[in-house]
Formats: sequence, C-alpha cells, structure tokens
Amino acid sequence: MAMAFDKNLDKALFSETVTFETTRITVSVMSYNGGAAKLQISREDRNQNSGEFTFSKLGRMFQEEVQAVLPLIQKALPYMK
Repeated sequence: MAMAFDKNLDKALFSETVTFETTRITVSVMSYNGGAAKLQISREDRNQNSGEFTFSKLGRMFQEEVQAVLPLIQKALPYMK
C-alpha cells in the first residue's frame, strides 16, 4: 500500500520565479524524502478581483514565457545531480 504524501518530506533544492502581468511561473528542483531530485514547473494566475495568485495548470506557454523560463531551467540543472 502506498504512503500518503507528506509535505514535510518534500524539500526544495532550488526555486526561482518569473512574474508576468497576469501570471507567474516557478521553476523548482524538489527532492521527496531524500529521493531523486526532480524538476517542477508550475504556474499561478493572478485573480483579477483580489490580485492574489492561485495555482493553475501550466499548459501551453507563450514564447516570452519560454524565453524567461529556459535560463531558470539551466540554473536548476546543477541541483539535480
């Protein structure tokens, strides 16, 4: 039987965010319970009413977003060894 996910065992080895007008994208390297380091890319969209950011599916990216995220992926690579 699989164990339930425990956020306390999830360690961020690297994390950097790039913010755009209505969204922000975070590139992270995470290690769960001392396991293999894995790259995570996540998006948060700004709520027009409150201005707060909330999780959103990353989905497709505009060229501007890719150009901003690629350098972050390069910076994250050494943390994956």
